[in-house]
Amino acid sequence: MSLELTNKSGALVPSEEVTSLMAFAIDYMELHPECELNLTFVDEIEMEALHIKWMDEPGSTDVLSFPMDMPESKVDVVTLGDIVIAPAVAERQALEAGHDRNHEIYILATHGLLHILGYDHADKDEEKVMFDLQESIVAKWKKSS
Repeated sequence: MSLELTNKSGALVPSEEVTSLMAFAIDYMELHPECELNLTFVDEIEMEALHIKWMDEPGSTDVLSFPMDMPESKVDVVTLGDIVIAPAVAERQALEAGHDRNHEIYILATHGLLHILGYDHADKDEEKVMFDLQESIVAKWKKSS
């Protein structure tokens, strides 16, 4: 997997762990191991600007995904897209959920990848599938690390 990870957030982020998680998730989802993915950490001001520009929604958010190429099969090497995460938002959500910030970042990165792969949570059934899958991927990655 080729992961371009950029941290423009000003916060410390678990770069090595997220890189490992994304490699694990790409393998878990049976994608070609040479697929490309970009992950950027931004501050809340930049996230709010992206949220307004691309989603036409006010305020900041935790994660945004920008899909590029959808692989047709396991042999396709494609640029999957971009994931953007706001660590400050992740920190607040982690406190509310009762787990640490890094775990929240792992969940958000996986959530972003699943959106790129076409998963959504617009209704309760889709939400259950997507959220169960992201939790499962993170848990299995942690056990394998």
